[in-house]
Amino acid sequence: MQLSARDRALLDFERTWWQAPGPKGSRIRTELGCSPTRYYERLAALLDDPVAFAYDPLTVMRLRRLRDQRRRARFEGTTADPRSR
Repeated sequence: MQLSARDRALLDFERTWWQAPGPKGSRIRTELGCSPTRYYERLAALLDDPVAFAYDPLTVMRLRRLRDQRRRARFEGTTADPRSR
């Protein structure tokens, strides 16, 4: 199975969004044509998709690591950034 063009565009955007000026939410709307809420919902689903991992392993691993840190912080009641201790 392959990723759709839209899913590839989401991963590509997430990999490079910080390089261009402007707020991320506005750029999601203009470049991808969807709401930020829908963007994050789809991106979260892609993190557990092996095809997405095969397409862009660095981005998927980075996002998984951030997701896991946030989860751990919610359950442990500590900060999500281990460097801030």
